[in-house]
Amino acid sequence: MENENEAGESKGMEKLAGVGEKTAEKLRDAGFTDLMTIAAASAGELMAAAGLGEETANKIIASARQKLDMGFEPATKVMKRRESVGKITTGSKALDELLGGGVETQCILEAHGAFGSGKSQLAHQLAVTVQLPKEKGGLGAKALFIDTEQTFRPERIVDMAGALGMDPSKALENVLTARAYNSDHQILLVEKAEEVIKKEGVKLLIVDSLTSAFRSDYTGRGTLANRQQRLNKHLHKLQRLADVYNLAVYVTNQVMARPDIMFGDPTAPIGGHILGHQATFRVYLRKSKNEKRIAKLIDSPNLPENETVFKVCKEGIRDL
Repeated sequence: MENENEAGESKGMEKLAGVGEKTAEKLRDAGFTDLMTIAAASAGELMAAAGLGEETANKIIASARQKLDMGFEPATKVMKRRESVGKITTGSKALDELLGGGVETQCILEAHGAFGSGKSQLAHQLAVTVQLPKEKGGLGAKALFIDTEQTFRPERIVDMAGALGMDPSKALENVLTARAYNSDHQILLVEKAEEVIKKEGVKLLIVDSLTSAFRSDYTGRGTLANRQQRLNKHLHKLQRLADVYNLAVYVTNQVMARPDIMFGDPTAPIGGHILGHQATFRVYLRKSKNEKRIAKLIDSPNLPENETVFKVCKEGIRDL
């Protein structure tokens, strides 16, 4: 759903109800450069970006939606849009098969598991494989990597790129990284990401880890509601980027111990129902013996619950 007429839409923004020349300039400066970004925004976002009143902001959004014809449509049109979905290989055929052919664009894939389960290794692998040409399972594009736990290692990019016959130095240049120091900084980086995505042709956005900074900044039961509200808004921003720019979003998530569980796995993912509902695909990763890892698909809109095995080695994510 990338906007082919972005320049024309940007210039025609003044034709929207409630938008004058100065308001249009403020909106563009805040990253609202076309009709789709305005139509997909909330009134609160426009109010904060351009100092508008709630009534004016709602009027602008309604006008943008009307121009884009965002009402009901036949499922055949939705099916047609689905044809533009790209898929990124994980490096393992078994894991690709579990995900329906790879990591999809226009979606959020969340992977959770204990430390050492392979979440960050998969993040590094996807940052490399997205650069491959389409015939080799990539999208011929760059990756954006937001690191919240200081887990990004350029050495792993070099190892994985070399194993695929790619130029390691070029592969490093195509991974744009940023270190987030707290949840506010993380939210700001995602808001600023839109500009980079358009400029650099990014097709993969990674947040490793999504929940770590939120857990650190919001401690105690009294802050839970505020944390979940901010996390929810953050996730909606990630989904909007995935939809508008036809890119894949991969986020890692921590797990917490559940001492009340007597049988089965005594862990549960962080983020609660908000993350559970917002993530399109959810995968639970577990460490087994040596290099072996187990991946279980626990939620998907169109695939059955299933699991598979793969390995993490020097070359990256591979089949056993």
